[in-house]
Amino acid sequence: MPIQSLLRVMSEDFQPKSPLCVDLDGTLIRTDLLWESLLALLKQSPLSVFRLPFWLLKGKASFKHEIARRVTLDASTLPYDQALVEFLSNERRSGRELVLATASHESFARAVAAHLGLFDERVFGSDASTNLKGARKVALLVERYGARRFAYAGNSTADLPVWAEANEAIVVNAAAGLVSRAQTLTPVSRVFSERVTWLKQVAKALRVHQWAKNVLVFIPVVASHQITNRALMLQATLAFLSFSFSASAVYIVNDCLDLASDRRHPRKKYRPFASGSLSIPFGLLLAAGCLVGGLVLALALPSPFLFVLAGYLVLTTGYSFYLKQFVLLDVIVLAQLYTVRVYGGGAATGVAPSHWLLTFSLFLFLSLALVKRFTELRLTGEAEGKELHGRGYWVTDLEHISSIGTASGLLAVLVLALYISSKEVLLLYTHADVLWLVCPVMLYWISRVWMLAYRNRMDDDPVVFAVKDSKSYLMAAIIGAILFLAT
Repeated sequence: MPIQSLLRVMSEDFQPKSPLCVDLDGTLIRTDLLWESLLALLKQSPLSVFRLPFWLLKGKASFKHEIARRVTLDASTLPYDQALVEFLSNERRSGRELVLATASHESFARAVAAHLGLFDERVFGSDASTNLKGARKVALLVERYGARRFAYAGNSTADLPVWAEANEAIVVNAAAGLVSRAQTLTPVSRVFSERVTWLKQVAKALRVHQWAKNVLVFIPVVASHQITNRALMLQATLAFLSFSFSASAVYIVNDCLDLASDRRHPRKKYRPFASGSLSIPFGLLLAAGCLVGGLVLALALPSPFLFVLAGYLVLTTGYSFYLKQFVLLDVIVLAQLYTVRVYGGGAATGVAPSHWLLTFSLFLFLSLALVKRFTELRLTGEAEGKELHGRGYWVTDLEHISSIGTASGLLAVLVLALYISSKEVLLLYTHADVLWLVCPVMLYWISRVWMLAYRNRMDDDPVVFAVKDSKSYLMAAIIGAILFLAT
């Protein structure tokens, strides 16, 4: 090779790379900060929903600015694309200029840049007058660096105009079709993608495993010995599905509102919305669909059930927005939500649950709700040594929580014992004395749940734990046999 050609090749190899401009929403992080900040605002000030239309009338830039003025997001907990962050770190070490260019508000962009330490002062974002998206982002980058003199990393069709003026494209977490379209505009040097099992993530968002809680709607029929009545069992099944879809809608909304707290939790940070596996807009649409499905099923049942379901939705929505911030009140509300399911089963079938059953349910599920808080607080306290974020509990509350929880569980067994000794039980059971055997079984199960919680071997939700626990199934089978012998 001639000396001149060799020198030309060597000079090309050592030419500095063009500046790499990186998008934020959906690219650097697996979420959208406009949706995140909007939900954070509504959570801290629900009445702000009435201001949103007026802000939006002034334009998208003003809309984002008004929200950003009132909301602070913790950049350290956002779901970053770790593969991209590692790539950017290597590029920075090689001396490449990195630029954060996003349509998110500049205050959020600067917080992200400060946390990562990759972009220095090279941060561009939307402000009160400019929504830095599409053509406006293109104009800014071309003015700053020149056409075909910068590389760009993006993830959506909104980034196509930017790639059209870039000399290099990096495509992140996008469909194959978008990669092909980007290749027609500029060379694609790298594609970042992570395979996500979509259906699995949807099932996790719906918390299908939590539907086991709604089996409580069958209790009034079972307790009244009418399990062979097909009409009542069909109504109870419709009530089960109605509660399940409605509860899933609430779970999704709760997860979207609780992103900041979930991301600080050792386990909850892997939930679909906290981790960015599913987008917030998709989650809200999914929640709306579930809610409609639950209400349609409720309309097929007696009208009292619809009122019970409405009360459940009001109570659980109040819990998600406000009540869960209050120490002890939150677990009392959780216990009530379990008891409402029992009452809903009675409303759906016309079989009214007894006061004994409702009282037993209240104490039992108060104990399990306290197990849930105990487990969360102990896990978070050991991991971070501080309070349970968004709940108001402190690590020093552990002993008090366990005391109340174990006492509540024992009170549930006491209520059961009083019921067994009452006159009402003689109307349903031929051999009522056999029912006393249920009490030691329940004492064992409740005591074991609390012991496992102390040993850090309890799931965040004890009801979910029971669904997965073989010994819990054994205890249920033993209780079932006792009830059969007593009949």
